[in-house]
Amino acid sequence: QVQLVESGGGLVQAGGSLRLSCAASGRTFSNYVMGWFRQAPGKEREFVAGVNRSGGSTYYADSVKGRFTISRDNAKNTVYLQMNSLKPEDTAVYYCAASVGLRIGVVGRAYNYWGQGTQVTVSS
Repeated sequence: QVQLVESGGGLVQAGGSLRLSCAASGRTFSNYVMGWFRQAPGKEREFVAGVNRSGGSTYYADSVKGRFTISRDNAKNTVYLQMNSLKPEDTAVYYCAASVGLRIGVVGRAYNYWGQGTQVTVSS
């Protein structure tokens, strides 16, 4: 079991940056593959980025590749999403998720635990 709490969302102008954090409870954080998803109003939840348990492998949706960076600090039980060159279409609620699997999943059902979400709004 793990509890996840996202933070760092807010309002930013197009072209700006935000850094999201996801803090996990417990002492087994390094056992989980971690991912970020987002959901805009009226749209399905979509995969954004994932990182394996050690932090040595990452995977990104094409829509954010080159702009977003996922990372983790297992000593701090925290995963991050650095978002640069933000666009209005990045506006969504962003969720972090933890998976007990071995691979980075790109669908929500691959993840076992979810945070409450944090709102990111990018103005034009």
